[in-house]
Amino acid sequence: MADNGQTIIDLDKKRMQAMAEKDFVTLNAVLADDLIYTHSSARLDTKKSLIGNIQSGGTVYTSVEPADVKAQDLGDAVVLTGIAQIKVVSNGNPNAFGVRFTDVYAKRNGRWQMVTWQSTRIDKSHPAVSTASRPYA
Repeated sequence: MADNGQTIIDLDKKRMQAMAEKDFVTLNAVLADDLIYTHSSARLDTKKSLIGNIQSGGTVYTSVEPADVKAQDLGDAVVLTGIAQIKVVSNGNPNAFGVRFTDVYAKRNGRWQMVTWQSTRIDKSHPAVSTASRPYA
């Protein structure tokens, strides 16, 4: 089995940067059409609604900084787990918080795309929040 872990860690970091930079070309390429994106608030998005919310300004990611990311290479799928510090303005309300996430990429037609994201907020006093300044592991 090929070691796709680092490739996907790098691709996911690029995806997070694209969200903050409003890079819709990258987001359209990296996000699968059947994406299921579960926010830490339990709100669900599809690829279309996630990108649409960013384009409309309803959701403005100012930064998404990952840390302690680990990859499980399953061949044509890679599961990432880690933490991220997120700064976002949602419907005009600024917010900053840490999350623990699980992220799944699948290789389809020779191309890697994110198919699932799920995150859970980390309380500010949680030890993982202080480690978020560390780069990808």
